[in-house]
Amino acid sequence: MTTTARRLEGKVALITGAARGQGRAHAVRLASEGADVIAVDVCAQPATTHYAGATPEDLAETVRLVEALDRRIVARQADVADFAALSAAVTEGVAELGRLDVVVANAGICSAGNSWEITLEQWNETVAVNLTGVFHTAKATIPTLLEQGTGGSIVITSSVAGLRGLPFLSAYAATKHGVVGYAKSLANELAQHSIRVNTVHPHGVATGMTVDDLGPLIAANAQTLAPIFMQALPDQVSQPEDIANAVAFLASDEARHITGIQLPVDLGTLIR
Repeated sequence: MTTTARRLEGKVALITGAARGQGRAHAVRLASEGADVIAVDVCAQPATTHYAGATPEDLAETVRLVEALDRRIVARQADVADFAALSAAVTEGVAELGRLDVVVANAGICSAGNSWEITLEQWNETVAVNLTGVFHTAKATIPTLLEQGTGGSIVITSSVAGLRGLPFLSAYAATKHGVVGYAKSLANELAQHSIRVNTVHPHGVATGMTVDDLGPLIAANAQTLAPIFMQALPDQVSQPEDIANAVAFLASDEARHITGIQLPVDLGTLIR
């Protein structure tokens, strides 16, 4: 999308899961607002998902799109579940771009199954990326924000599943609920330093992260559990740019008095 606002001029934003989907949309939107970008993505196939992982070519396309907006970008392949690799990427990005102002902890994976039937591998990988990965992202970036002493904004991608017990997604829901609690604690701790921490909660988003193993489970329980997934607005899914709009707002000084909130961008799912 085209925007005339330049709310992030002179700022630097770190985005995880930046190779495609929501992460790419965040990178492009924040760059269009004037930010330089540190883009991190593992660019590999998760072991437990039915959809293909992002590729180095996907990350290169994010770089191209940001540079087309005349902004600088440092892109690194790193797994958020690997603190040493992620921390090195953050250090390199800050060294090249000079500072850090916005952190978007967006990397995540999803797979489906009855709660008692999901595998140990599914559980462990989902927790490692979606919950521990957020912890790693915060741990790798907050010291820089504190040292700079100029405040900042941390935005964490949660989900409708972070506010509702969506069936067949228990591992995912556990991690997305978990980041809400983590964000609330961070918001309290960091408020005195003018560092704000908020979560965004999408419903379905048109990205490459298609959970094909979810559909049959919903269909098999159409009369009992399928209505939990229904949205109120006519659109069936959001576009990545719809979520990026909310992230750009929370990252900007227009949201300077907003911290510790859970912002649904969910097509009205949670009002059902």
